[in-house]
Amino acid sequence: MKFPMYIIQKWIKLSSVAVLIFIINTPVKATYHINSDTLKLQLPEVEKIFMEKNLSLLASKYQIESNKALIEQAKLWDNPMLITDQNVYSNNHFFEHGKDAAGQIRGTYFIQIQQLIKTAGKRSKLVNLATTSSKVSELQFLEVMRNLKYQLRSDYYSIAQLIAVHNLYNNEIAILNKLLIGMNSQLQAGNIAKKEYLRIQALIISLQQDLTESDKQLADVEMEIKNLLQMTNNDFIAPINISKETELKNFAIESLLEDAKKNNSAYLIEQTQLLYQQQNLIYQKALKSPDLTIGPEYDHNSSYTPRYLGFSISLPLNILNKNQGNIKSAQANIKQEETILLNTELQLKNAVQNSLNKLIATFKLSESSQKEFYTNYELLYNNIAESYKQRQISLIEFIDFFDAYKDVQLKLFQQKLNLQLAKEEMNYQIGKDVTN
Repeated sequence: MKFPMYIIQKWIKLSSVAVLIFIINTPVKATYHINSDTLKLQLPEVEKIFMEKNLSLLASKYQIESNKALIEQAKLWDNPMLITDQNVYSNNHFFEHGKDAAGQIRGTYFIQIQQLIKTAGKRSKLVNLATTSSKVSELQFLEVMRNLKYQLRSDYYSIAQLIAVHNLYNNEIAILNKLLIGMNSQLQAGNIAKKEYLRIQALIISLQQDLTESDKQLADVEMEIKNLLQMTNNDFIAPINISKETELKNFAIESLLEDAKKNNSAYLIEQTQLLYQQQNLIYQKALKSPDLTIGPEYDHNSSYTPRYLGFSISLPLNILNKNQGNIKSAQANIKQEETILLNTELQLKNAVQNSLNKLIATFKLSESSQKEFYTNYELLYNNIAESYKQRQISLIEFIDFFDAYKDVQLKLFQQKLNLQLAKEEMNYQIGKDVTN
């Protein structure tokens, strides 16, 4: 039985369309995979490696130990001083000592031991200064850790977002490549216009370029986090089990500010610097009081008695130098630190308020209405191929929606990242974890 030619051509065209629809509806899954050295780490695991291996933190710890040693040094007394004097040459003899033939003592020598006695509690005040200086170094360590930890967490969440972007591009490229294969057979059969085929090719090239740029960003962030973790191998850090907060806590700005003043290391450093300058003023005033130098002395055969034993006391007269300049300088340093502390407190208040505003604004984008939109959009995307199969939309409309879906997903990924970064900025400003 022979069929008319127009029926055969129509059957071929419908078969090609069916093949195309089958290709479009074939599920394509792609996940980011570098090599077998991928390390899937939770955030606590990453932070544990960071605390153990980061060289900047280790260097800061050594500085703390150095300053603690200075406290012990400040507690030590000054060493006593030994002074001696004796005749070297006399009566044509070197080091003439002992007695002459008549039994008279010959030669002379003098021995004295001196000990410095600091007055006005200078030693204890110096210990206070060393202790406060050590406290500053500890706070500087916390400040280094606070900044590096913020960078570490930001990189960690950025990697998760960029991996999701990579997978999105990979999935869409894979779908379009399958679509292009089916369209090529239709193009050869004359069932579709070449411009539609080229449109898909252009879309694939555009996605590949976007994928390359995204992967470049991912490589840069991977390098940053590996630097923080002191990793030099080819391991790829892949975040897992990123926590999600279902509802925004009811933060009170006054409570947050109080927490920030107790935990923000940058603010505490300036607070401690002011204490140091106040202690320094007390120490400089104490330096007005003269120190005593005391000690026993022995004079052999050069005084009114052959064997003189005495006790010396020396005391500088506090007339010309009363340490006026250093006292004025310390007073000026206190005023300077008070101004710096006020400015730091103002900046801290604004930073905490700003981070709270950002968190609230970002969280609103993740509320139920937003989630409902993304859920409905995902369902529409899953049904768009069926709509094309039913010839309810054209191929161009399908591609336009396909492209729009990519933009919506990218915004969703960025929104999730922004929420995590807003939480971490809040933690950073407060100086401790108040969100998760």
